[in-house]
Amino acid sequence: MNIAGKHYRTIWLDAEDPRVVRIIDQLALPHRFEIVELRRFSDALSAIKDMRVRGAGLIGATAAWGMYLAALGEGDRSLPEEAGRILKAARPTASNLAWAVDRMLRALAGPPEGRVERARREAQAISDEDAEYCRRIGLHGLRLIEQAAERKGGEPVNLLTHCNAGALAFVDYGSALAPVYAAADRGIPVHVWVDETRPRNQGASLTAWELGRYGVAYDLIADNAGGHIMQHGMVDLVITGADRVTSRGDAANKIGTYLKALAARDNGIPFYVAFPSSTFDFTMEDGFAEIPIEERDADEIRRISGQTASGGIETVRICADDTPARNWGFDVTPARYITGLITERGICDASKAGIRSLYPECEPE
Repeated sequence: MNIAGKHYRTIWLDAEDPRVVRIIDQLALPHRFEIVELRRFSDALSAIKDMRVRGAGLIGATAAWGMYLAALGEGDRSLPEEAGRILKAARPTASNLAWAVDRMLRALAGPPEGRVERARREAQAISDEDAEYCRRIGLHGLRLIEQAAERKGGEPVNLLTHCNAGALAFVDYGSALAPVYAAADRGIPVHVWVDETRPRNQGASLTAWELGRYGVAYDLIADNAGGHIMQHGMVDLVITGADRVTSRGDAANKIGTYLKALAARDNGIPFYVAFPSSTFDFTMEDGFAEIPIEERDADEIRRISGQTASGGIETVRICADDTPARNWGFDVTPARYITGLITERGICDASKAGIRSLYPECEPE
């Protein structure tokens, strides 16, 4: 991710001080670009819970570095199992977090001597792998945009996305936005419709910010405008990210994704889900029945934050003081509404057979 001419990852180990992990503070965006230091396990845990980092891949990488910080804090005497249990409970829906913790636990198994260095190497490997897989997702998804551009005779391809599945949601590149960036790099004209993505407005605050920094054309729209612009032929392709995908291709993603899939199906618009393989959960089949859906603080519904005319940041209540609210963070889109899955190994049907064609070694029992 390039910001003001400088390349950044969303999380990295300080080159001069290996006791410090740095992150881009996503709570400060889009009004301020700030970097925060993580020095303790508790810092990493808080960053995940408070959503200074968010997005499936980045949560996983932050959990990996959190395990490293836990080992660093205790030296070779640390007990990684307890740290892993605490991290897994922080955000239950995205499978990448538990996947990263389990991978770190395997790396840390065995003699305590050298545990800190093993943790550092594995956390770095998880981060590098996340970035590389997202780069490959971009190249595979690029084919879809190229095909749409050919059908349109070179006119801009209009893509709709939901929430933020760009570089900010991973270590680099992103999932749903990686094909957009690859298309922009090839000189293919592309335009993105950006859902605001209530209640936390990650589309407005993060996706729009990212696209603007990359020089990609976009328009911010209200969440409920998606169906309207699909009806009027203003969307060629829908690509979203995912937080957990089951063995048959059901996909959990930010609340509201399911409605976009329904509108896309009704209007004959291809609907793709992009994600690295760490997002698969092959132990689950029925996403609606089995994927745990995080319910967050109701104040995320009742309040909204923004920048005032004077430049300050304020949070205001948008409903009566005594208004009850419920705040589910995710919904599940059944595989039958998904045109295809875009992963680092290629594009496949959202079905058991389609997934097995790319991941034969991960066939569920």
